[in-house]
Amino acid sequence: MAAQFRLSNLIPPELTIESVSEDADTIIVRAKAAVQSRACPRCGAPSGRIHSRYVRTVLDLPCSGRKVRLCVSTRRFMCISGPCSQKIFAERFGDDVLPPRGRRTTRLDCLVHHLGLALGGRPAASFAKRLMLPVSKDTLLRVIRRRARVPSEPLAVVGIDDWAYRRNCRYGTIVCDLERRRIVKLLPDREAATVASFLANHQTIKVLSRDRGGGYGEAGTKALPGAVQVADRWHLMENASSCFLDAVRKSMRDIRAAIGATIINPKLLTAAERLQYQGFLRREDNNAAILALHSDGLPIKEIARRLGHSRGLVRKVVRGLRTDVFRTRESTLDSCLPDLEAEWAGGCRNGTELWRRLKARGFRGSLRVVTEWATRRRRTERATDQQLQKVPSARTLARMMTIGRDHLTKADTVTIAAIETKVPALQAARNLIDRFHAVIRTKAVADLDPWIEAASESLLASFAKGIASDRDAVGAAIKEPWSNGQTEGQVNKLKVVKRQMYGRAKIDLLEARLIGAA
Repeated sequence: MAAQFRLSNLIPPELTIESVSEDADTIIVRAKAAVQSRACPRCGAPSGRIHSRYVRTVLDLPCSGRKVRLCVSTRRFMCISGPCSQKIFAERFGDDVLPPRGRRTTRLDCLVHHLGLALGGRPAASFAKRLMLPVSKDTLLRVIRRRARVPSEPLAVVGIDDWAYRRNCRYGTIVCDLERRRIVKLLPDREAATVASFLANHQTIKVLSRDRGGGYGEAGTKALPGAVQVADRWHLMENASSCFLDAVRKSMRDIRAAIGATIINPKLLTAAERLQYQGFLRREDNNAAILALHSDGLPIKEIARRLGHSRGLVRKVVRGLRTDVFRTRESTLDSCLPDLEAEWAGGCRNGTELWRRLKARGFRGSLRVVTEWATRRRRTERATDQQLQKVPSARTLARMMTIGRDHLTKADTVTIAAIETKVPALQAARNLIDRFHAVIRTKAVADLDPWIEAASESLLASFAKGIASDRDAVGAAIKEPWSNGQTEGQVNKLKVVKRQMYGRAKIDLLEARLIGAA
């Protein structure tokens, strides 16, 4: 049997319809309360003595693509309780029907709230217009702020990380509840005092997951001395790889001597590589001037002032991190390398023909890029231990030393073998990195202290020192199930919402949208 449709089903409960009319694209419904008496909002005593009436106009959910306007006949009652100071009061319809002084019904206000959470101000207003919900962008933002609710559940396991208002200029802090998988607070900066103040107000926290930056660890130790601090496992792995890359950069002079490439023959270089080599020679002159001043005891700031370089560049030269001859950049060929390798293995060795075949598959790069690759590939196949004249970049060498030998070409294998034989310190650093990654992956916390002792006497001494200073948090990262990966995901969500608002949202609106959408 089909359900019977009633007009009263279109309006909120507790109201009865008096009449219905139409005006252009609007349905006007005149209604009144279904009950005879109301309770005084001050003393709670019921009253049926009517003082007067007035019409209250509110908007309700649209019907069949048309706006619905409710004209509610609202009564004023006289309180009949003698001791009550409230003599006259207007009837209330309940917050779940029509909130006091509201211009929309509760169900329409809820829809407006969710539109604002999903789209923000101006996009939500444009979409609401299509849904026959006349609401401005400012109203949407006011609704988001008014209905914002900060989670009140006690926190036990939290993740904390920084996020950028503007990269390299201003940062804030995000706090996530890792158990409930949601954001609980945005802090206006990443100062240790601000973070410690928030943590001190949540003494129920037992586990604090963070990165290895000193500020958050210091704040956690000060505010929650009994909580377990957990370092982020991904950052541990990434920091280890970065430290090995720095070790390769510092060893570039020894590497060039090991593979017989202390003097590079420009005749064996391609045109692009020849330009890079000329730039390297100019950088070497600058590096020599910087190192000469550093050997005289001048501080980095003074060297930068005298020579006109940035302090970051001077710091890299002093640390030995600016010795690459050939620096690799992202190439348009990166996505086409499997196709190129297949064509090369099939016998096609002509650069122009390779370019034509790639272009037929959608490649948009120039002919010169492909012919440079073909020339370089042809020379590497003829390379031997004595003919190696070009040293790859430090990043390329670090990658070749950490991947399996089955994935290397003949020339790359010869290069890595020469380095491992004549630069044993770098080979030892590579083995230590493999050991550290194995400790993280297999959760072998007992092997951490022996690793720190072994790495302290190697090229990874600075990294080992940092691990030793944060030993408890690193040990907890190995054995605890918690990590900061979930917090990093919430930071990505924050970036999406922030960019959707063109970075102009204040922190309270940004927090309201993120927490309200959880």
